[in-house]
Amino acid sequence: MKKALIIGGSNGLGLAIGKCLVEKGYFLEICDVCAPEEGVLDEQSFHYSSCDLLDLDEELFRSFANDRDIEVLMLTAGIGRIADFQYHHTAEIEKMFRINTLSTIKIFRIFYDRIMSKDIFYAGVIGSISGWMSTPSAAVYAATKAGVIRFVESVNIELEACGFKNRIIDVSPASFKGSKFYGGKNDLSLTEPLAKEVLEHLFDRDTRFIPQYEETFKAVLERYHADPHEYGLHSFEYKQQSGRKDNCKRVKIGYLSGTFDLFHVGHLNLLRRAKKQCDYLIVGVHDSGKWKGKETFIPLEERKAIVAACKYVDKVVDSCREDSDAWALWHYDRLFVGSDYKGTERFNRYEEYFKDKGVEIIYFPYTQSTSSTQIRKAVIMKTKDINAEEK
Repeated sequence: MKKALIIGGSNGLGLAIGKCLVEKGYFLEICDVCAPEEGVLDEQSFHYSSCDLLDLDEELFRSFANDRDIEVLMLTAGIGRIADFQYHHTAEIEKMFRINTLSTIKIFRIFYDRIMSKDIFYAGVIGSISGWMSTPSAAVYAATKAGVIRFVESVNIELEACGFKNRIIDVSPASFKGSKFYGGKNDLSLTEPLAKEVLEHLFDRDTRFIPQYEETFKAVLERYHADPHEYGLHSFEYKQQSGRKDNCKRVKIGYLSGTFDLFHVGHLNLLRRAKKQCDYLIVGVHDSGKWKGKETFIPLEERKAIVAACKYVDKVVDSCREDSDAWALWHYDRLFVGSDYKGTERFNRYEEYFKDKGVEIIYFPYTQSTSSTQIRKAVIMKTKDINAEEK
């Protein structure tokens, strides 16, 4: 049974490409943050795997690379928006590069033994015409796509020079209708014609496909190369006048505070769950040598270093006496706390305080495989044993 792996295959062009591949007799492996819409694909024609390119599951993709039935790899996932650079938070910049560029290149590396094989293997990625020219008011998005385009171009030269026939195709469209990427709905009647063109070039082992190149983009690119500065100014003015800019805050900043003494899996679960519900997670660590009447075992700076080493944490700070005081410093959008605090006098006060500030308080159940009490007791007993031996 021949298979095709489509990353981002639940929506837009990826979904349309998948449908066309099913019609060609392929079974689909779809990786996306959400499952395909019901009724679009026959349930017997695909298998869905939940996949978040922000937290790339390399083992999942290695298992796909080892599946010799998979002979098509298409990466169609991506994020971006039209916005002036000053409206991009650093977390959004990192998110865009991790999804559009870094994870894409990593996945191709995982599959590179298949691409370098003498066996037929078809590989492609959805780039963007934005990556071929200066794109003011979409500078970050264009940079992520330019990185992919240069990568594909360079690797294809390596493949050719080493005598391999397989190639990676860069598909660089402009905007198109029928995709949720642009805030609309999936409409395969609009995306299927483009999907069929993509597959024609993929199976011909082409290295580049710019839709509507002869009709439109050949002249556009010639104009850009003739005078990049003039073209860039015109592009900026066009976006300014078109009303397409989205100069709004698009990042959710989260905040939580804790002692994080004797760091354990309960702490890790808390940080992981919080990060899933925000783009940028700030963690305040309590500076008191005692907390809730209990002495801390680990010094403050060491606890901060441990928390900072967790991949789910973007910034570590000294906590404030009140989480509401921390909002004045960090202007977070979501405050994460343990569910046992819900309904307490302190958090009822917080609920009232944050009403007009757009802050959502999210209560988490605090679960762990080994309770902090058990850990603390074990450390105390061990400390007593050591002290007794020293005496």
